Amino acid sequence: MPADFNWAIGGEAGDGIDSTGKIFAQALSRAGRHVFTSKDFASRIRGGYTAYKVRTAVDPVQSVVDRLDVLIALTPRTIEENLDELHEGSVIIYDGDRSTMADVEIPEGMIGLDVPLKALAEEAGGAIMRNVVALGAACAVADFPIENLDSALQKRFGGKGEAIVENNKKAARAGRDYVNEEFEVEPDYNLETTDNDYVLLNGDEAIGMGALAAGCRFYAGYPITPATNVMEYLTGRIERYGGHVVQAEDELAAINLALGAARAGARSMTATSGPGIDLMAETFGLIATSETPLVIVDVMRSGPSTGMPTKQEQGDLNMMLYGGHGEIPRFVVTPTTISECFWKTVEAFNLAEKYQVPVYVGADLALAVTEQTFPPEAFDMDEVEIDRGKVVDDDSIEEWLDEKGRFQPHAITDDGVSPRAFPGTEQGAHMSTGLEHDELGRRSEDKGMRIEQVDKRNRKVQTAKDTEDFSPREFGDSDSDKLVISWGSNEGAIIEAMDFLEEEGVNVRFLSVPYIFPRPDLSDAIESADEVVVVECNATGQFADIVEHDTLTRVKRINKYNGVRFKADELAKQIKATIAEEGSA
Repeated sequence: MPADFNWAIGGEAGDGIDSTGKIFAQALSRAGRHVFTSKDFASRIRGGYTAYKVRTAVDPVQSVVDRLDVLIALTPRTIEENLDELHEGSVIIYDGDRSTMADVEIPEGMIGLDVPLKALAEEAGGAIMRNVVALGAACAVADFPIENLDSALQKRFGGKGEAIVENNKKAARAGRDYVNEEFEVEPDYNLETTDNDYVLLNGDEAIGMGALAAGCRFYAGYPITPATNVMEYLTGRIERYGGHVVQAEDELAAINLALGAARAGARSMTATSGPGIDLMAETFGLIATSETPLVIVDVMRSGPSTGMPTKQEQGDLNMMLYGGHGEIPRFVVTPTTISECFWKTVEAFNLAEKYQVPVYVGADLALAVTEQTFPPEAFDMDEVEIDRGKVVDDDSIEEWLDEKGRFQPHAITDDGVSPRAFPGTEQGAHMSTGLEHDELGRRSEDKGMRIEQVDKRNRKVQTAKDTEDFSPREFGDSDSDKLVISWGSNEGAIIEAMDFLEEEGVNVRFLSVPYIFPRPDLSDAIESADEVVVVECNATGQFADIVEHDTLTRVKRINKYNGVRFKADELAKQIKATIAEEGSA
């Protein structure tokens, strides 16, 4: 019996695929099972193929795999799209009464269950519940107690009244009963339940939660896939702590609003995707020159231009590192897991204020829309530390005044970090400008002051390198001469790929890098390895280029840029084959 169970529902956008998948994921989570989800959806409101996949096990799961055990197919295309993942014995649930599914052919070796989803839903109270009927049918196939659906249905429909909740419970049971009565299904799966309590959330939600925990009190943004959920999460929550969310008219307005709030002393953030980062570039320079702490979240998607807004890619690395005219000190932090989206967001706020720089949090679509289970202690608020940096108050401002008693917000310091006074601080009145300036913040074209200010701003980076821990996350066999390096959301797939590789006698060392700038020195690790492979979701190997630049060593590359995230079993084969190749890519 497989240790995990893989389920999916597919159809067209507008068929309720996302809400149905989330109901099932929540039911599994509340039954004490670990869950990892994956979504495939088109860039349109209605029409176009869309799917929601759930992988579940009693033990933690960190990736999707190329296997489907139960598929709810609302369209013939759903079967076609998933043929490579279906296997002998896979169960396909469909409604043969639906005109488009009347002549559907079930692939050889698979089990087709023709369930009148719409008719059963109408008997329960309305055709709109056909997907819930399908969930009930899936529970029968997987031997998953239907009662576990009840709390998820309550959460999804409770706001619409108890009658709606009860109708949906009735619909789920109708699907279960029909399968049990009409088919001789002997489940190959027993979805064991436990008493464990898990939190189910996606990366965008974790970023929003991290921002709240870090003390963010102002968010400005413009809706854009796949970053919108950050704003949706904060709306209605940040207000409880005296904060505000502003939906701006565009990305330019969003970053300028966030900048204004940060100048006023609030911890402030904006989030967008690649096209929004393009628009924010000019203000990004103003943030850096004025030495304003600000967190900017880039949830990457397939580009360039509009690209594929609902598909996975890690193509913005160079933009985050080098975007904007002139030389701009900035930090780039890239969470490697959904839980790290929380912790790295907290850290980003601290870094922004300690060093008075803009900080990118580089997430991607795979992190943003994936829902995963975690024990509540993974987000222990008692472990959150807030460091507001070199803030002066009425008692400590004296040493930062010039001979005329004027505050110097851009004072030349050994560590590159100047004092910061919030509005209302006595004797702390000052100005800042996008023009080059002196220590008072006033425009200056003095050659000596120009050099001092540029050097001062750049010293922050070295100070951070000397002070902070920018180490990579390490997994696997530390003595192996085969080294895999990656960044961002690929971590979970690589960790599970290592399990597949170990079964084949291939042991590797894996370094997952959450800090792109400043970043760890990987020279020793690479020097001690015979084979080095860099894994990332882009075409040109942007991080591989950085590794080669830093270490003067050629590396092999695994790149994926078809809009789909890495899968663990797929990646295991690619790593094994790449290691076996002669020479470097």
